[in-house]
Amino acid sequence: MARKLSLARARRIALAAQGFARPRPARPPSTNQLEALVTRLGVLQLDSVNVFSRSHYMPVFSRLGPYDRGHLDRIAGYGIGKIDRRLIEYWAHEASLIPVAMHPLFRWRMADIDREAWGSISRIAREQPELVAETLALVAAEGPIRARDTGAVRPPPTPGHMWNWHEGKVALEHLFFTGQITAARRVNFERLYDTAERVIPERIRSAPTPEPADAQRELVRVAARALGVATEPDLGDYFRLPRADSKARVAELVGAGELEQVEVEGWAAPAYLSPEARQPRRIEARALLSPFDSLIWFRQRTERLFDFHYRIEIYTPEPKRIYGYYVLPFLLDERLVARVDLKSDRQAGVLRVQGAFAEEGVDRVHVARELAAELELCAAWLGLGGGVAVGERGDLAGALKLAL
Repeated sequence: MARKLSLARARRIALAAQGFARPRPARPPSTNQLEALVTRLGVLQLDSVNVFSRSHYMPVFSRLGPYDRGHLDRIAGYGIGKIDRRLIEYWAHEASLIPVAMHPLFRWRMADIDREAWGSISRIAREQPELVAETLALVAAEGPIRARDTGAVRPPPTPGHMWNWHEGKVALEHLFFTGQITAARRVNFERLYDTAERVIPERIRSAPTPEPADAQRELVRVAARALGVATEPDLGDYFRLPRADSKARVAELVGAGELEQVEVEGWAAPAYLSPEARQPRRIEARALLSPFDSLIWFRQRTERLFDFHYRIEIYTPEPKRIYGYYVLPFLLDERLVARVDLKSDRQAGVLRVQGAFAEEGVDRVHVARELAAELELCAAWLGLGGGVAVGERGDLAGALKLAL
């Protein structure tokens, strides 16, 4: 009979697995501490929106506090100085940074582009093989290159399409997806492509290619460690495994005794407990969470764990938005207690709180004090010397102004 966990216990397990059970370091974290965190999480999701902060920087700040973003840039290959390559880009969750040692675990995805990739980058090798070959030769001869260096012309905008890629960009993305080229670095967040041989360390390139099932089992292990306790869809979503494969790999790990099936209070589906899961008696944490943070990126799990309905409203027309353009949940101890719509006004040097909203039943004065402290810490870390400015929207705005 499956062991039963209370929802509160499951929540603490999940927060501990995501790195929120330990106090932030008293000193700015080192490069090794950053690498250890990313290894623990397995992935940092990338996103182009920069109205507040690039998404991959925030999960580190949320867990470790103020740190030198240059350290993360260097190990990701984004720095303009000496590179200490420990992270690499690939389609892991979405576009993501992963530990370079995990790169071979995605070779099955690289080889299965017709099933794993979206239409245009899958089709281009069949429809225009000469273009793909020419693009690979260009990267080999001149890389690292930008998409514009292919000489292709951007097509007219297509209504309803978020990405308006020209054929050269599509060819580059096909080669990126299949592992023939990779991201050497980014400049103003624009990806520069180079051959895998010039970017990925030889010890990684020469590592044996795991069988697809073996690689997927290891990805589920990483997801289980990072989530602590999770349903099968939670585990599969972490690295976007095909659902049939996710079900099979979870079943295999349960059968091998590597995952324990449990029942979590209020969850309709079975859950699976990592053998490495810490089970603290309480969590004392305070963090702003990027919309792309691995604690909350699977919105169904966020609702199950925290009773917190969350949807990003970037692509929602402004009149239909409920909370705002770029809204971050606020974690305080074991609950998501508020949400804030943030904008970094870099010209004025101010972190603008365009809306602040409390969850039902919270002590607004206490939440406002803790949120104010976190916002001030975050503004200083982002180099916004003018501090925090709070607008009028939201039922927490007044208390937050007083707290500041």
